This record gives sequence, C-alpha cells and structure tokens, in this order.
Amino acid sequence: MTAQQPTLGFLLHEVARLLRRSFELKSGHSGLTRSQFQTIAYLAQSEGINQSGLAERLEIEAVTLVRILDTLEERGLIERRPHPTDRRSRLLYLTKTAQPMLDAMQPIGEATRAEALEGISEEDRGRLYRTLTQMKTNLMAVTRPAADPVAIPMTAKKEAHYG
Repeated sequence: MTAQQPTLGFLLHEVARLLRRSFELKSGHSGLTRSQFQTIAYLAQSEGINQSGLAERLEIEAVTLVRILDTLEERGLIERRPHPTDRRSRLLYLTKTAQPMLDAMQPIGEATRAEALEGISEEDRGRLYRTLTQMKTNLMAVTRPAADPVAIPMTAKKEAHYG
C-alpha cells in the first residue's frame, strides 16, 4: 500500500507552520512572540490604521489583537492615538523603539526564507510565487462578502443551482 499524497491545504498548512516555527527558533532572543512581531510588521506598513482595520489585515479577532496591542504598548513599541473625528476609535503608530526590532528581525526572516527555498532554482521560485499569488487571487475572489451564499438573493441561488 502506498502512502497517500498530502492534500494541497494540508501541505500549505504544514509549510506555513514550519516557516513560523523556524522563524520563532531563530528569533527567540528578541522577546517578541511571532504574533507580536507580525503585528508590528503589519503596522509598519500601515501606520495610522485603527484597531479593527489592523485586526482585519492580520485576519484575527479584534479581542485577540487588543491583548497583543496591550503588551506591545506596555513594552513601549506602539502607541494608540485618538482619532481626530471619532472619539471611540484609536489609531495605531509604532514608536522609535520598534524600528530597531524590525531591523533586527528582517535578516532572520530572510534566513528563514532562504532555508525554505534551498535547492529550489530561481525559475522554480518565480513559478512558485506566481502560482501562490494566483491561488490567493482566486480564493480572494470567491471569499469576498458578496460571494457569500447567504448574501445572494434566493432567485439567484436557484438559477445558479439549477441553471
């Protein structure tokens, strides 16, 4: 009996898990968890975003993000500033203390990626990135809220099902 080939989802999940694990092993001395570093990295790309917007980008629950942000704020890595027009909203910014941590983590990320891609030709790397990008585009198109079957009127559901 031959071993069954892993499904695409399983393989992608395992590769992502191992990338995270390798990164965490290399960055253990930083004092940041992967979630905290990921939050800082995303925030560096979109300073001034509100908490709900950042939670959406990170694809985590707002409650989970609040706990991460509380820790980062306590460590002096981020600050929450009042929104100029919405008293309920806080905007997020990195502090000067965060930049050296980001700078220190970049080579660790590069080393992790290099290990993962070792033995894979430049041509195959390009093909891999293009393929994964296309898969992401495809899945984003079918997972937008408008594509939610609940949001489709009943007549359209019937037509799609029986058409």
